[in-house]
Amino acid sequence: MKTVSPEPFTFEGGDRAVLLLHGFTGNTADVRMLGRFLESNGYTVHAPLYKGHGSTAPENLIQSTNQDWWESVMEGYNLIKNKGYKKIAVAGLSLGGLFSLKLAANYPVVGILPMCAPLGFAHKTTLRNMILSYALEQKMGEGKSDDIIEKEMEVLKSHQSINAINGLNELIKEVKESLPSIQTPTFVIQGRQDQIIDMNSPTMILNQIYSKLKKLKWYEKSGHLITIGDERNKLEEDVLECLDTLSWGEDDEIGDISTDKVKQIWW
Repeated sequence: MKTVSPEPFTFEGGDRAVLLLHGFTGNTADVRMLGRFLESNGYTVHAPLYKGHGSTAPENLIQSTNQDWWESVMEGYNLIKNKGYKKIAVAGLSLGGLFSLKLAANYPVVGILPMCAPLGFAHKTTLRNMILSYALEQKMGEGKSDDIIEKEMEVLKSHQSINAINGLNELIKEVKESLPSIQTPTFVIQGRQDQIIDMNSPTMILNQIYSKLKKLKWYEKSGHLITIGDERNKLEEDVLECLDTLSWGEDDEIGDISTDKVKQIWW
């Protein structure tokens, strides 16, 4: 039986808007529970699905580029803006975390929450292994015979260059260069058991952005997919607490906050 492809979602829960971004080889299902939680606490949430992601044909992802994904992100950002929301926070997982940083460097956002965002990877083969594992899982879901799957996987393994991998590495380079320009309040979230990214990434983000309000929190029992891991409920509460401190008023300056609650959360 063929699998059903995930779709973008919009949960309208209140006057404050959050753009919720999934990760590389992932889809909107990875952030759906966080989206529902925020909706239940008065936030409107939109999660776009990147081009090439969520399809049962892995070749669609392999052939997609970072520009394709960025266009999907901007479609989501503009969708929220066109609904009348003037201030938007961005929470992103993995690749989505990179896009939250890119958005903060180029567009007005009230705050960003990069989760397990990579500025590098644990091993040189990490991305290639992710792509091949994703491809195998998707092909098995298509209901093809083992012989056909084996032949198609051999073709993929023979590729010396993959657009998606090249595009992600280009995006990382771009984001690294833009970090000093980011002044947006930033809550960096990282699972201690993450075996995908270079674990220097969260500290590098924290140290290189120029935000006055910034914080890094480690989740000791969580891996890369922190939004669906063992500490999911704690993560959701922390994300909500952080979002609640941001400057959402029409006339407020972003980050112009000095309450005791904010100090307790951010320092």
